[in-house]
Amino acid sequence: MFTGIVEETGTLEDVTTGVGGVRIRIETALAPLLSPGASLAVNGVCLTVVRLDGDHVMADIGPETARITTLGGLQRGQTVNLERPMRMDGRLDGHFVLGHVDGVGTVTELRPEADSHWLRVAFPAALAPYFIRKGSVAVDGISLTVAGLGERHFDVQVIPYTWSHTALRHLRSGDRVNLECDMIGKYVVRALEARNS
Repeated sequence: MFTGIVEETGTLEDVTTGVGGVRIRIETALAPLLSPGASLAVNGVCLTVVRLDGDHVMADIGPETARITTLGGLQRGQTVNLERPMRMDGRLDGHFVLGHVDGVGTVTELRPEADSHWLRVAFPAALAPYFIRKGSVAVDGISLTVAGLGERHFDVQVIPYTWSHTALRHLRSGDRVNLECDMIGKYVVRALEARNS
């Protein structure tokens, strides 16, 4: 489980596609703090560290994960958001994030306001029940607050610290992002569906 508070960004040094999926190699300052078998959220997707080499981390992306997230389209040189799992005796600064992506959204608008940035993301219709104003959403693994909500899009305002310390600063209109809806909201919607069926 994660919190959506990005610890570091990493640089994608290599992307190797094979029959079994994709292996990625990331250069990151977190590498010495990890071990093989550990979990690592990469752009909001929980992956397993399969190998370490100095300041490089290798992880495998299975075919299903490559299909339903943005990780199948990763490019060499790309900056990615990284977070280690939360410690149960630690602080929860963001919100509960599982690293299990619910869908892929599309950035439709980016605009500055003072030192902050507004980000508008279009989401698949199936995710609409899980968004509420002032609720939480993880965008590429970053815990953000829904500041505006439309039928098929939401708006978040990104503060300067988050903008400069995550990969969000590299986004452009039309880019795809991983979305994970708030876990508590998903359980509430599911319980209501089960009760009404």
